[in-house]
Amino acid sequence: MGRAYQNRKESIAKTAAAKSKVYSKYGRQIYVVAKQGGIDPEANLQLRGLIDSAKKDQVPAHVIEKAIDKAKGGAGEDYAPAVYEGFGPGNCMVMVECLTDNPARTFGEVRNCFTKTKSKIGAPGSVAHMFDHCAIIAFAGDDEDAVLEALMMADVDVTDIEVEDGKLTVFAPHTESHKAKVALQEAFEGIEFEVDEVQYLPQIMTTIAGDDVPMMEKFLDMLNDCDDVQNVYHNAEW
Repeated sequence: MGRAYQNRKESIAKTAAAKSKVYSKYGRQIYVVAKQGGIDPEANLQLRGLIDSAKKDQVPAHVIEKAIDKAKGGAGEDYAPAVYEGFGPGNCMVMVECLTDNPARTFGEVRNCFTKTKSKIGAPGSVAHMFDHCAIIAFAGDDEDAVLEALMMADVDVTDIEVEDGKLTVFAPHTESHKAKVALQEAFEGIEFEVDEVQYLPQIMTTIAGDDVPMMEKFLDMLNDCDDVQNVYHNAEW
């Protein structure tokens, strides 16, 4: 796919810079996944993966347990995913992932972030076609052929595999995430995933400069302050 994952990660801004935002983000995601698929991580593999990711990001156990207990009760908010897209400072492209129990409120908050930073929220599909919705799985290793063979044997649609500094990174369509992880776990006993994420990766980058840089930082900070925003992806580099 042209560039190492770490390089991409450095140029793709995601929200949750503060600990409180991280905890809130995972708490809401765990609640939604547990409510939809069940509270048992052994039976709900999406929940198990989410809990593992939360632990890696040092989310306290009580935050995880509280979210699961809330889902166990059956009551509570009904969150739904929402994705907003548009053009940020310097005409860069932006994707904003949210979980919301009030779409009108969330849209208004996100639109306000665009409006107050000389940016423009777009219609669905306005920039999404310029991003790849990818599952990204990284782990220690260097045998690209063995990994590719294991994935092909399991009929996983692999987009790309990169090897760098003793780490293998598998890119696949987001719909193949679970299937790819199961195939790798069955093929390589004791495998531990250093990265297990689904992201929007930009197909091209846009360089921003001058006044657009502080405006972009303000834009991202404003989005980060929105409780419903889970992740922000963009193609800006500076």
